[in-house]
Amino acid sequence: MNIFVLCTGRSGSTTFIEACKHITNYSAAHESLSNKTGKERFSFPNNHIEADNRLSWQLGELDKKYGKDALYIHLFRDKESTAKSYMNRFLRPKSVIYAYANGIKKSPPETLSNKEKYQICLDYVQTINSNIEHFLKDKPRQMSININDIKPLFKAFWSEIQAEGNLENALNEFDKRHNKSKAKNIDYKYSFKHFLLRLKMVFKN
Repeated sequence: MNIFVLCTGRSGSTTFIEACKHITNYSAAHESLSNKTGKERFSFPNNHIEADNRLSWQLGELDKKYGKDALYIHLFRDKESTAKSYMNRFLRPKSVIYAYANGIKKSPPETLSNKEKYQICLDYVQTINSNIEHFLKDKPRQMSININDIKPLFKAFWSEIQAEGNLENALNEFDKRHNKSKAKNIDYKYSFKHFLLRLKMVFKN
């Protein structure tokens, strides 16, 4: 059986997969095929757990390949905390929130105020969660897991998939920090681009 962890990102998916790596009868990976296209994008091995927030943009293809045969996990945390975490990544190259603002919302990130950035982050979180909820409407095997109540829900997940391995070590992963987002970790060329665009706006006005 294949298991897909669908989420907005910034909701504990990296930690979830680290916990799943203590399961011996399933393989587990995080965004392992995110750079693939066509059939290769969905060529996951059998008995595999995959977490990839970018699958929320390709749910139609995911449905064609796996449909009602897979187990789907909707992993989430409160939208405000998720949005604030994405604020720290707004100007990172290859950031999904940068791509969402610039490409989907047609709002160049370098021109936005902090308030506007936060509103786009909230909009992104709502959009992704709505996509996932709609996708799951007809799926017989699904679980919703709030990362803020993760340990009892992960135990239920473990039981649901009849996992084998070391549950205690798996649960201990949730006491560690994985993939922490820091505001200072931005690309300097993006910061410089931001500065130039701001300067241009000042002189234009």
